[in-house]
Amino acid sequence: MRPAAQRNFATAILALATAITGAQAEQVPTDIEAFFQPGSQPSGEVVYESFRPSSNCQNCHFGDGDEVFVIFANWQGSMMAQSARDPMFHACLAIANQDAAFAGDLCIRCHTPAGWIQGRSEPTDGSALIAQDLDGVSCSVCHRMVDPVFKPGISPDVDADILANINPLPVSPGGGNFILDPVDRRRGPYDFIFNAGHAWLPSPFHRSSELCATCHDVSNPVYERQPDGTYGLTDLEHPHPTADKYDMFPLERTYSEWLHSAYADGGVDAGGRFGGNIDVVSTCQDCHMPKTEGQGCFIPGTPIRTDLPSHDFAGGNAWAQDMILNLYPDDNLVPEFLQATQERAISMLERAADLTLTQQGNYVSARVTNETGHKLPTGYPEGRRMWLNTQLTNDADQIIREFGLYEELSAELHTTNTKVYEAKLGVDQTIANATGLPPGESFHFVLNNVIIKDNRIPPRGFTNAAFESVQASPVGATYADGQHWDDTRFRLQQGATTATVRLYYQSASKEYITFLRDENETNDAGDILYEQWELTGKSPPVLMATATIDLAPFANGDADDNGTVNLDDYAAFLACESNPIGPSCEAFDFDDDTDVDLVDFGELQIELSQP
Repeated sequence: MRPAAQRNFATAILALATAITGAQAEQVPTDIEAFFQPGSQPSGEVVYESFRPSSNCQNCHFGDGDEVFVIFANWQGSMMAQSARDPMFHACLAIANQDAAFAGDLCIRCHTPAGWIQGRSEPTDGSALIAQDLDGVSCSVCHRMVDPVFKPGISPDVDADILANINPLPVSPGGGNFILDPVDRRRGPYDFIFNAGHAWLPSPFHRSSELCATCHDVSNPVYERQPDGTYGLTDLEHPHPTADKYDMFPLERTYSEWLHSAYADGGVDAGGRFGGNIDVVSTCQDCHMPKTEGQGCFIPGTPIRTDLPSHDFAGGNAWAQDMILNLYPDDNLVPEFLQATQERAISMLERAADLTLTQQGNYVSARVTNETGHKLPTGYPEGRRMWLNTQLTNDADQIIREFGLYEELSAELHTTNTKVYEAKLGVDQTIANATGLPPGESFHFVLNNVIIKDNRIPPRGFTNAAFESVQASPVGATYADGQHWDDTRFRLQQGATTATVRLYYQSASKEYITFLRDENETNDAGDILYEQWELTGKSPPVLMATATIDLAPFANGDADDNGTVNLDDYAAFLACESNPIGPSCEAFDFDDDTDVDLVDFGELQIELSQP
């Protein structure tokens, strides 16, 4: 364990007890040990050789003359390389530390692992980090990672001794509980490296999704899962009692979502959608480091490989790059590399889903099919969302009704009449009492202990039982086993001849960016983020898919097809209310809850008064 930057235990418990009795607490009095994760530690008996700056790696993995390789250039443009420069990270870090003492330790260990392991995560506001730490998830960190499970005959022999000196070992991959080689030996997926200019070990671990799980399953160790499925506080001063991520409160479950998908279970033939030059994709690397043909290094004699991983790490973030270039003009960043990553992120989003439309009487139904190996969208939930915009046009190509309008100038999304795919977290009454927050939805992610909504679309191979076992169940939405799509119906308006539906993704909502500015009482990180948000298009939504359908003639809620909504329709409504089966009842299901009920009756009354 790490030496405590400790509070007196009695004082901490007294402060929490006072908070729970009704006084508002500005900060939960956690100790840094409450955020402890197993694996390599920044202090102790193991001494780690220095981590080389990634700029050293470009000497051989960048380019020769006019040729640019897919290693350094792609990595520098990625959010892996920019994870410690991202201004949203810094704004979140400030709020986390405000909400719970030392919480920033949990964030820093994944956003700049080299800085963390070398002891610069204290204080946990990141003020001790140095310029080299802005490399984020650097080359040397990834390529010195050790499989926490020794596999005889597969793992490098030296790993047995490395693991023997780690106590405790990780229980399950996630939370940044990485193990690093104390010696600067670079590891990678190939068995033989020709004329490598540094120490090298072949590592099958670098082909596995378990490596990615290290930072892409995130849990809050301050909470412990209770027998009734709720989450209660630990004692605030000691590490989590089991150190098992599935006993903690789930913040992100990207790896676990993949683990229980068809991609993990034998792979999926993506038909060229993902994977580069391979057809069947399975691992995280297959999609996010697509295979290409080429050399990874320009040292003479380096073999040309047909499965060379492009270090793209493309996800859904096509916005932060602009802010980073604005804020770090002197960091030797190449704008073209970051801009290329933006293009790859947009391409990834465009390939992530299919959108199809069908007409069902008085409705148009939009089906969004998730083509990825995890939920859509996935990852960090706060402010991240996907939604449907639907426009109904008449014969003159005029928009006569719109659902899910997004106003670009104000960055306001009209959410009341469309489907928004998102996860929303919050606090229960106990935590509300302890912190002074109102119970319910909250952006205070380090305090949240309740999942209020999660209607994100599951991946192929989804089952409710499997997702429940990894704390990834849908909340406020229902998906049948095997369902990796979602249908949304929009009511047609008289005069509409065409419906166009667009699927959009946004990295951060206006509400979240405003929260990070207004709640910050510590530093100017929230103000900096808000200013950059305004300068860079306000986290502009990315168009993922578009579909258009020409509408067949329809009657607007007209059950007897006489051109108006009248008492005959009311009689038909009553029949549907008692027996809501059959397509004729769909005309009266206004609130799309699969039943014809009193809410629908209220909508029908409106139409009867305004036929």
